Amino acid sequence: MTAFTVNLDSVIYLTDEQFFQLCQVNRDLRFERNAKGELIIMTPAGGESSSQNAEMTVDLGLWNRQTGLGVVFDSSGGFKLPNGADRSPDAAWIALPRWEALTPDQRRRFPPLAPDFVIELRSPSDDLKPLQAKMQEYMENGVRLGWLIDPQNRRVEIYRCDRPVEIIPTPAQLSGEAVLPGFVLHIP
Repeated sequence: MTAFTVNLDSVIYLTDEQFFQLCQVNRDLRFERNAKGELIIMTPAGGESSSQNAEMTVDLGLWNRQTGLGVVFDSSGGFKLPNGADRSPDAAWIALPRWEALTPDQRRRFPPLAPDFVIELRSPSDDLKPLQAKMQEYMENGVRLGWLIDPQNRRVEIYRCDRPVEIIPTPAQLSGEAVLPGFVLHIP
């Protein structure tokens, strides 16, 4: 997935409401905003990446349906992180008490919190460094567990609170650990 960063700062400042509306009227594109307010425009994912992402989200959703522990989000869901960035992980999960603490309006828009768990799947056109920086940003904003799945290098980077990144070459499966008890993602 190709991404373009546009600095609008000297031209226009997008409020949270304007950014939300921009996303709503341009549903064929994925937008994010970094903490500096720069607009990141991402093209839709290719077939293989989209299929892999759908499978991961389905697995997470089925586990969540069985446990009832939280709420699952796909790649079209956005989150307003504490640092001001608006991010859309490829898959995300929020523990039910945190979700229920949000107002109905906060749930309808980009929830103003970091998910408890995120997955980023590296597409063939993605540069690794920006994805790693995005994963670090998630962790700095309160994500408890994150997986950066990198099919090109046949590895997964596991991000945890207050711990160094763990790199696992060609894992067959990943555990949701204490954050997602009993969840196992099988890696094709």
